[in-house]
Amino acid sequence: MIPIPLVVVVLGSWCVVYLADTLLKSSASLKTRYEDWLASHGLSIFPFHVRWQTCLFNRLLYKWGRWKPKLLYLWFSLGMVFGIIAMFGSVILLGKTLLQTFSQMMTETPAAQNDRMLQVVVPGVNLPVSQLTYFFSAILISGVLHEIGHGVAAIREQVRLNGFGIFIFIVYPGAFVDLFTTHLQLVSPVQQLRIFCAGIWHNFILGLASVLVLFLLPALLFPFYFTGVGALVTEVIEDSPASGSRGLFVGDLVTHLQDCPVHNVDDWHACLDKLSQKAQTGYCINAATLQKLSFSSRVYRRLDGSIECCSNNSLTDICFSYSNNLDSRLYSCLPARKAIEASQICRTSMDCQKDFVPSVCVTPSIENQTRLIRVKHPPHIDMLFVGYAVHLKYSVSISSFIPRYNIFSIELPVMIETFCKYLISLSGALAVINAVPCFALDGQWILNAFLEATLCSLITEKQNRELVAFLILLAGSALLAANVALGLWMVTAR
Repeated sequence: MIPIPLVVVVLGSWCVVYLADTLLKSSASLKTRYEDWLASHGLSIFPFHVRWQTCLFNRLLYKWGRWKPKLLYLWFSLGMVFGIIAMFGSVILLGKTLLQTFSQMMTETPAAQNDRMLQVVVPGVNLPVSQLTYFFSAILISGVLHEIGHGVAAIREQVRLNGFGIFIFIVYPGAFVDLFTTHLQLVSPVQQLRIFCAGIWHNFILGLASVLVLFLLPALLFPFYFTGVGALVTEVIEDSPASGSRGLFVGDLVTHLQDCPVHNVDDWHACLDKLSQKAQTGYCINAATLQKLSFSSRVYRRLDGSIECCSNNSLTDICFSYSNNLDSRLYSCLPARKAIEASQICRTSMDCQKDFVPSVCVTPSIENQTRLIRVKHPPHIDMLFVGYAVHLKYSVSISSFIPRYNIFSIELPVMIETFCKYLISLSGALAVINAVPCFALDGQWILNAFLEATLCSLITEKQNRELVAFLILLAGSALLAANVALGLWMVTAR
C-alpha cells in the first residue's frame, strides 16, 4: 500500500500551490502583476503540474545544432534507425511484460515481481526513501538529455527552436523543448524521423555510457581504491541480525562466508545464494571436545519436523546432529562459538578423518531454510549468523572498493555505482516508454512520420494513412495503459 502520510503531503502541497495560484489570479488588485510575473519567469501552473520555460539555452543549442553538419547527419540518422527498431521492440517488450503480470496475478508469489522487465516505481513503496535523490536526479538528467536530442536534431533540420523547459508532474521531474510547429510540418517525413527519434537515441547512448562507466569503474578508481580482496562493509542496519558486539561493523572486510571465498560484491551475493540453496554444511569437531562441550537435554521435534535439543533458552547454544559408528543420528547441545570457531567445513565424518585424531562432522539442527553461517572478517573473530541467508544480505550494505588511504570515502564508489545503475534503468525505461506508439508520446510522431515515409505509395489517401496510424496508436495506448495500471496495482495493492 502507498503510505498515507506520503499521499497527504503530496496532495496537500499541490492543493496549497493550486489554491494560491487561483486566489492570486482571481484577485482584482494582484491578477495583472501576478500573471506578468509568471510570464516574465516562464512559469505555468496547472493541477499537479508546474512548467518553467526559458530561452536562455537557445544560443547554446543552436551552436550545437550547427556544429559539423555531416557528423550530426550521420549521428541522427543512426538515431532514426534505432528509434524505428525501438518502436517495434517496445511493443514486444510491453506485451511480454503484460503477460508476465497476468501470470503473476494468478499466483500467490509476489516475490516474483522482481522478475518483470518493466516495473512501475512509486517512491516510498518499492523505492526506498534513501534512494530518492538518485531516482529524481537520474530522471531529470535522462529527461534533459532526451530533450536536448530533440532540440539539436531540430536545429540541424532547420526547424526553429522556441525554448527549453523543465516541469514537475505530481512528484516526477522532466524536461521539454518547444519547436515551431509550422517548420516541423514543412520538413520531409525522414527529417521528422531524425528529430522525433533523437530523444530515445540519446537515452540509449546515456544508458550505454553509464554501463561503460560501471564496467570501467575499478580502473578509473584504481589510483584511489583497490578491489578483489573482499567485500567492504559500508553500512549495517541497526538492530539487524548482523549488528551487535560480535557482528559486523562499517569498515570490516568480509573474506569468506563459510568456505565460500568473497572477493567482491558479486561473490557476496553468489555465496549467500549458494548457501541458501544448498543443505546446511557441518563442522569437524574432535570427539573428545564434543564429549567435553556437550550436555544432556531433552530432544523434541519442532513443528517443521526439525529436531531441537537445547532447552535452556540460551542464545549461544545450538543443537547439533551427528552420526555414530552405527550410522544412527545423535543430537547434542553445544556452545556454538566454542564448538566451531576454528573448525573446518565438512559434509560427512569422512571429511574429518585427518592426523588419526577421532573427529566427527556435526551439523546444526535448526529450522528449515535457516542457516548457520560463519562470516570471516579478519582480523576480528568470526561472526556466527543464524537465520535466513536473505536477511543477512539485506542487513548489510557492501562495496568492492577498498580505499588505499583513510582520506578517501568508502561511500563514494557506492554512490557512483548506484547512480550509474539508476541512469541505466531510468534512461532505458524512458527510451522504451517514449518509443511506444501511444498518444502524446514520441512514439505517436515517430509512427506518423514512419507511415508517411513508407506507405505513401501503398496507401495514397492521406486520410486512410491517418486512420491506420490512429488504430495503431489506440492499440499502443491501451497496451501501455494496461501495463501501468496493472503494474501499479501489483506494487501498491498486492
